[in-house]
Amino acid sequence: MHQSTDFPLSFKNSDVMPAFGLGTWKASGPEEVYRAVREAIRIGYRHIDCALRYENEDEVGRAINDAIAAGEVSRKDLWITTKLWNNAHQKDRVIPAIKESLNNLKLDYLDLYLIHWPVALRPEVIFPGKASEMLSLEEVPIIETWRGMEACVDEGLARHIGVSNFSIKKLEALLPQTRIKPEMNQVESHPYLQQQELFDFCRKNGLHFTAYSPLGSMDRPARLKRENEPIILENETILDIAKAHDASPAQVLIRWALQRGSAVIPKSSNPKRLQENYDARNIVLSPEDMYRIAGLERHHRYIHGEFWTMEGSPYSQATLWDE
Repeated sequence: MHQSTDFPLSFKNSDVMPAFGLGTWKASGPEEVYRAVREAIRIGYRHIDCALRYENEDEVGRAINDAIAAGEVSRKDLWITTKLWNNAHQKDRVIPAIKESLNNLKLDYLDLYLIHWPVALRPEVIFPGKASEMLSLEEVPIIETWRGMEACVDEGLARHIGVSNFSIKKLEALLPQTRIKPEMNQVESHPYLQQQELFDFCRKNGLHFTAYSPLGSMDRPARLKRENEPIILENETILDIAKAHDASPAQVLIRWALQRGSAVIPKSSNPKRLQENYDARNIVLSPEDMYRIAGLERHHRYIHGEFWTMEGSPYSQATLWDE
């Protein structure tokens, strides 16, 4: 059974985001990410997810602009997301940070700008080596950062703003204080970490939901891995469903995310896999398939965030995820 669709997600101002996009974290070198974005746009991708911290916005921007110059796509056809890094959480640092990203990407505006983590660092720190390089959310409250995000919309630098890695508890605290409400929460999500309660909360409160690491993020740096991690692409249920649909396990995982109503941003730089991931939109999982996948929940995080919870840190696993 096949049904091609772009699964558009609509915003209050009638903007539409393609739910399927390209993730750009971990692309291993400048030319690799450039080629991946050019190829993705050629295939038909129209949603590109970036972040200042990925340290490849320049190459992504060059690819986007070369594709536009070649007549392959227009700016208005693209949905470009990027993220505010943790060392720019003070209100007066947010506008300079988005301008840095826009300069890197060679764009006049972003479609979506996200707070990357609910974690604050000292302005001079890129990644903390010790607890003293971090700031607590008492020192830099999320609402202070959010005021800077709202200013990005006021100045026409971002059409939409949102958050990433936020729990229900953090959203419940933020929402009543906002002038412009967050419209997206981007979090890790796959059948081993389905985040159904968070997904339902976001939907009820007018936020879209984007799933990152939808394939289990096996290509992330070794320092972020744990021993004997479960490999979701090798799960027997996923393999069985893939075989029944003449599909790959990755295609089943992507289609599952789309079919439940989330956006999904798998990363690849391999042209064959870029096409394969794109074609996942054409598979249709049965209610029985969806039911079987729902039973795979393990509450397993691949991106556990332990790099924020070193000894002496103002953050712990309990306060980072509120679980």
